[in-house]
Amino acid sequence: MSLKLTVIDQTPIHDHCTAASAAGTSVELATECEGWGYHRYWVAEHHNSIQFAGTAPEILLTRIASATRHMRVGSGGVMLSHYSPYKVAETFALIGGLFPGRIDLGIGRAPGGSHLSSVALAAPGTVAQHDAFPQQAAELCAFLRGGFPAGHGYAALTCNVDASTLPSLWMLGSGGGSSTLAGQLGMGLALARFIAPKACTPAIFEHHAEVYRQAGMTTPAPRLVALAVICAASDEEARFVAGTAVYRKMTAGRMPREPLQSPAEVQRRYELMSAQERAEFDDTLGDMVVGSPETCRREMQRIADEFGCDEVGIVTVTYRLEDRLRSYRLLAQA
Repeated sequence: MSLKLTVIDQTPIHDHCTAASAAGTSVELATECEGWGYHRYWVAEHHNSIQFAGTAPEILLTRIASATRHMRVGSGGVMLSHYSPYKVAETFALIGGLFPGRIDLGIGRAPGGSHLSSVALAAPGTVAQHDAFPQQAAELCAFLRGGFPAGHGYAALTCNVDASTLPSLWMLGSGGGSSTLAGQLGMGLALARFIAPKACTPAIFEHHAEVYRQAGMTTPAPRLVALAVICAASDEEARFVAGTAVYRKMTAGRMPREPLQSPAEVQRRYELMSAQERAEFDDTLGDMVVGSPETCRREMQRIADEFGCDEVGIVTVTYRLEDRLRSYRLLAQA
């Protein structure tokens, strides 16, 4: 099976960057990835982070679409709980009109930040005390597809979108919780194995495909499995470079938060870890795809075959931008 490659860009703040300048590295990476043959380029949404700078995917993806010509560009994803579905629909209808046939709208239910950032984003309202995501997702799809029934309170509202400018619609999930909703709404499913590798199983895609078919969709259910990947010239070098991403994930819930740590600093801290901490570090590393181009190619193909995918999303977090660029280049060549 020939794999299509998609970038999932969290806009990490590399060693030489400030939060203000980090967005420029995403534009640089995107233009390079288009030249290397990548199929899509998605940008994530994070808030109140000292490691990731992508706070507004709708702005960043528009800049990237302007700097590229052919590659699909989108959100991976908009954290819908913070926003009005109508506003998101209007925003992406506008972007789709600027770049017809190239825009993807991926949505997720996670907050993408702390509780405090969610409170600030909801102001002057309050954070919802119930799960409004299913209703929000359904309304978003209806706004973009003109799907409100006559008599519905929103039926008179319109978005300036037609078949040629309609963004493709995706739902992000890190387990099976979103598969039914995505299928019912006729949305593609992007499974974030890089977040919860043990919770992501091929059965989730099969369930989504069945619900998608029952919803009356006649095309194959779009699916994408997203992996954490670090590629370098050798397996040993890749494991060293991957230390930054492994340590970041291992310490994600700890306070105080730190910027991304260099591989050398992570190695120093690894030597000081307890046996339990080392086991956690090694287990986290083992859940990633890390190695030489051939090692990564073989493992990515194995996972794609297991999940029945012809498209793989790649999340690569490194301390240096140069290592990240090289990783994506080597993967494309492999």
